[in-house]
This record gives sequence, structure tokens and C-alpha cells, in this order.
Amino acid sequence: MTPATATVQTYERPMGWLAKAEAWLDDKGKGAWIAVMILGFVFFWPVGLALLAYMIWSKRMFSKSCRRSERHAMRRSGYAAMKSSGNTAFDAYKADTLQRLEQEQEAFEAFLQRLRDAKDKAEFDQFMEDRARRAEREDEVDREDA
Repeated sequence: MTPATATVQTYERPMGWLAKAEAWLDDKGKGAWIAVMILGFVFFWPVGLALLAYMIWSKRMFSKSCRRSERHAMRRSGYAAMKSSGNTAFDAYKADTLQRLEQEQEAFEAFLQRLRDAKDKAEFDQFMEDRARRAEREDEVDREDA
């Protein structure tokens, strides 16, 4: 693959509606979080209580600003890492590296699947051996009783 013909795939994980709502509220600031929490209390109090608990747990309630939470910033920087840098040689290198890593991940997942299969087979074989031994013992007991 030459740098001129290299294409870079962007891998953006789709965000769920909760993550989108959280990012939107973070961009609007603490006031938006408080307004949504109050609306939650007005319309259905458990929703407001859940939002209050989440705001306290995530430290949005007492921080100076929640405009750019650390998690939100990390999520955006992860997406930025997948964009083209403008340097075709680097983009080709990055695409090749990502492809190699994907292949290694697939090979590792196949290896793990083989390990799981081997473990399942060993457990099944052990079960069948125990069952056969148990059946032999029952036959011996039946012969002794007869």
C-alpha cells in the first residue's frame, strides 16, 4: 500500500442517547443539570432523585464547572485520534498499524475461543467419565445384590 493510495478509516463508536444527553448537559453547564434535576422532581420525583444522586456521585454538583468533564474530553480526544492528520505517509502508517492490531485482536480472540472450547471439552469428558464410573458402580452393586 502506498501512501498516496492509503485510506484511513474512522472508527467512531456510536453514543447512546444517555451519553449524548450527558454530553449535551455538560456543554451547557451546571445550570442545565440543575434545571433537568428540578424538572425531574416536578414530573416524577424518582427521576429527580436519581439525577441528584448522579450529580453528587459524578462530582458535578460541587465542582466549579461541569462544562468539560474529564470523561467527556477523553471521549472527544479518542475520536480526534481517528481523524486524518493531513500527512499521507503518517495516515498510511496509522492505517496499517490499526489493521495489524485488529488482526492481532482477532487472532487473540480466536485463541481464547479455542481455550474455552478445550475447557468445555475437558469438562464434558470428565462428566462422561464420572457418569460411566457411576454406572459401573451401580452395576456392581446390582450384581452383588442379585
